[in-house]
Amino acid sequence: MPPKYVKTMQEELFYEYAKLISRSAFNGKINYGFVSNRFKALRDGKITISGTIREWQREQELPKECVFCGAQENLHMDHLIPRSRGGKDSADNMVWSCRSCNTSRGDKGVFVWLGLKRKDNLHCLVAGKYLKQLFELHEEKGTMNIREDTIEQLCGTCRNKSACIEWNTEKKLTCFCLESVF
Repeated sequence: MPPKYVKTMQEELFYEYAKLISRSAFNGKINYGFVSNRFKALRDGKITISGTIREWQREQELPKECVFCGAQENLHMDHLIPRSRGGKDSADNMVWSCRSCNTSRGDKGVFVWLGLKRKDNLHCLVAGKYLKQLFELHEEKGTMNIREDTIEQLCGTCRNKSACIEWNTEKKLTCFCLESVF
């Protein structure tokens, strides 16, 4: 769950990205003081989300393995945002995934599939790509300024209700809301 200072969908995206920056800076750990600092810098426009070209270059250096479990066999290109839910067939939306993870995930969003406890273990480059995709979708749909007190605007059409029930996050602004637009 995000802290109380995260009030809009855009701020939830910035918060998740700030945690990603922390994981990169602190060897996989989340330093919440640093997260707060990076969140404010993102929100205030002092820093920006990195470009996709930089991440593509770094991604080319990774070993060819499943980005979710590390398996090196039965690999397939997987769409971060499933095509069946409007995901693009582009390099920005593609990652290596093993058959087991791909089948297990199906057409779920990455955060819903991984759950609140495992989502922050997603490889930093993959998480960055995914958050950029979600950012673009929320910009396109005009949902960036939805606040927790108006989150019900998304709940009516969201396909993540079962995850919200499971994690007791109904009508709360969470990472699951980020996946509500596809």
